[in-house]
Amino acid sequence: MDVAFQAALILFAGVAFLLILGAPISIGVGVASVLAMFAILPFDNALLASAQRIFTGMNSFALLAIPFFVLAGVIMNNGGIAIRLVNCAKVLSGRLPGSLAQTNTVANMLFGSISGSAVAAAAAVGGTMAPLQEKEGYKREFSAAVNIASAPTGMLIPPSNTLIVYSLASGGTSIAALFMAGYIPGILWGIGCMIVAFILAKRYGYKRDGGITFQQALRVFLDAIPSLLLIVIVIGGIVGGVFTATEGSAIAVVYALLLSFLYRTIKLKDLPRIFLESAKTTAIVVFLIGVSSIMSWVMAFTNIPSMIASGLLGLTDNIYVILLIMNVILLIIGTFMDPTPAVLIFTPIFWPIAQSFGIDPVHFGIMLVFNLSIGTITPPVGPVLFVGAKVANMRIEQVVRPLLPFFAVTVVVLMLVTYIPQLSLFIPKLFGL
Repeated sequence: MDVAFQAALILFAGVAFLLILGAPISIGVGVASVLAMFAILPFDNALLASAQRIFTGMNSFALLAIPFFVLAGVIMNNGGIAIRLVNCAKVLSGRLPGSLAQTNTVANMLFGSISGSAVAAAAAVGGTMAPLQEKEGYKREFSAAVNIASAPTGMLIPPSNTLIVYSLASGGTSIAALFMAGYIPGILWGIGCMIVAFILAKRYGYKRDGGITFQQALRVFLDAIPSLLLIVIVIGGIVGGVFTATEGSAIAVVYALLLSFLYRTIKLKDLPRIFLESAKTTAIVVFLIGVSSIMSWVMAFTNIPSMIASGLLGLTDNIYVILLIMNVILLIIGTFMDPTPAVLIFTPIFWPIAQSFGIDPVHFGIMLVFNLSIGTITPPVGPVLFVGAKVANMRIEQVVRPLLPFFAVTVVVLMLVTYIPQLSLFIPKLFGL
């Protein structure tokens, strides 16, 4: 049996077997990847290479933004910032059926655009909204599904670390252009979730809020302005070239901390707990990235990506069919691999194919990240799915079925983004990027 085929078989069969046994996702991916390494390299070299791949996968300047943005999200949640964004979202969506679910979606869009982290949004906004929705009689699985499905909008609405990684992998596509291109697709994703929540809320009989006066709404908006200014500071600085996305994430932490002290909602004695909480969340995400790096190496060695590319070009030369097949492949890959290593592996494979058809690199980048963002809410390797379920105190299998309608609408939006390039390119062209 060919070594590459043997390694690929061990990798995929190992992941499937360990997941069936109930092993954590990171452990399943890590153990199966190391076992596949043994089929490729001698025992000692395989262990050494696996350790090096974990370190290399996590040793990235761009990835430094993850702990900072997660920390900023935890500070916002503990410092009264998240609740102000939730109140602002409630004003915007409170008159719709299932108003608390609609508020959850809008708040995730706002929070994600500030923190840059889908996981942080699912934890912060979900932690705030879940008790409120349960108190109003919302089904817990419905509330969890709304929160999980809408949290990844922050991976498209800037700042987005995944778009930065794509910029590097694609040979220097403008980060500013990618950030501006993420707004419309991210907002469409959120609107799609709101439509599903609207339909389900009507079916379940969830009522809308009674509404508030203009003066009350104005007071809520004024109260949220300092929090919303973080979007202007971080995105404005990155698009304007004042600082990098990683530096912007550190600025977000400082700004959120100062704002929390100003609100007097955080004290110095709270900081160790906040740091520990953010470290735990970061550890889950970063460790998953590390073990996914081993998996990425094994896949590259076995030439799985190259075989995919060759097979793709051998099937058809129709650009619409090619894009459809790419979407299907990326959706499948996203269920098993973290977006960061997936971007690093598949951008060099798919981008030359897309380039040969004259596809804009910004448009292709948004399509790629949109696909992989959907993967964060699908089993087996769905970090947002796991965090959202944990926040709701529910098992994964209880949440997956209610997620299906939201998953369907995100795929519809993905098709729109794929086949209507102007949805991605309109704003960058407007700004001359």
